[in-house]
Amino acid sequence: MTLHITDAFGRIGEENAFAVLARATDLAAQGRDIINLGIGQPDFRTPEHIVEAAIKALRDGHHGYTPATGIKPLREAVAADLHKRFGVDVDPDLVLVVPGGKVTMFMAILMFGEPGAEILYPDPGFPIYRSMIEFTGAKPVPVPMRESNGFAFSAEETLGLITPRTRLLILNSPANPTGGVTPKAEIDKLVAGLARFPDVAIMSDEIYAQMTYDGLEHQTLLAYPEIRDRLILLDGWSKTYAMTGWRMGYSVWPKPLYDAARKLAVNSYSCVNASAQFAGLAALTGPQDAVHAMVAEFDRRRRVVVEGLNALPGVSAVTPKGAFYAFPNIAQTGWKAKPLASALLEKAGVATIGGPDFGVHGEGYIRLSYANSTENIQRALVRMGEFLEQNKPA
Repeated sequence: MTLHITDAFGRIGEENAFAVLARATDLAAQGRDIINLGIGQPDFRTPEHIVEAAIKALRDGHHGYTPATGIKPLREAVAADLHKRFGVDVDPDLVLVVPGGKVTMFMAILMFGEPGAEILYPDPGFPIYRSMIEFTGAKPVPVPMRESNGFAFSAEETLGLITPRTRLLILNSPANPTGGVTPKAEIDKLVAGLARFPDVAIMSDEIYAQMTYDGLEHQTLLAYPEIRDRLILLDGWSKTYAMTGWRMGYSVWPKPLYDAARKLAVNSYSCVNASAQFAGLAALTGPQDAVHAMVAEFDRRRRVVVEGLNALPGVSAVTPKGAFYAFPNIAQTGWKAKPLASALLEKAGVATIGGPDFGVHGEGYIRLSYANSTENIQRALVRMGEFLEQNKPA
């Protein structure tokens, strides 16, 4: 028997962080001491008041379907939170509650991707961007995130990549995998230049918006009224509230696209589970102490990681300005990135991700997540140093 699936599935990629996690888990099950700096999720528990809200929702009988767009109190809370943080007005009826951040990417890229179209995406960047673009048959056009520019995008370079075939521009700041944050002045330039391209939609991935350092404030694209009629905002609870397993995200859509997004929800997952939505409501409306404490701890670890990486032979690392990733340059070690990441896991017991897993511009780098304890980070850095001193590339 031969089963014929569409050619599109031959083009779809994946997120290698999960493959590395699986291998690290296998090695740990064999008795190996593995320090995981690969997976991008906070190592903190979800705050208790959020957990209790979900339990209460279940006990109160919230066991059924909700509206595909999300319960109204939660959409109102998202709008209120965005107003509180950024001073922007958001219509709750343009908020869509989704099961995790990837769903917004999936929807936006499906809407605009087809053969003959071009979609711009950050590179190095979250691997699902390119995977989904290729799945739709559109041409993925990488926007380089250069170390020399602090891993921020260049407005001039980005605008120069737009052609008459460009349908969608994907932006991400603070950024995965680099920790780069694009400054407001550069975003101002980009938005001004986008006036020349009124038919290009924008998806702004701001999932790490509350994780910036050194007094740097996040600049949301919602603050630019001139692009609001073509802007899709991606955000959620996973990183900010240590809720990765809850699968809770949201998006804000321009009015012309909202109903299409709603229909995709109806046709795919129906709605986000009810108890998780009440947990999300408690997260936004309850105390934010745990968020601030988590970011402060990430900041302390960030300093340890950068200092330690820059002490390793052949390694240099710029200081990340946001998220919880370091993206050190390993070119001077003589190793290619993916073989080095594999060897560090298999021989040194340290899980990292090779830069090429994040795009064509990722060679020469590896990603480390500092969502792990300071003690484990320091142990990992010692192991990495010993490995690099004792092992030369083949």
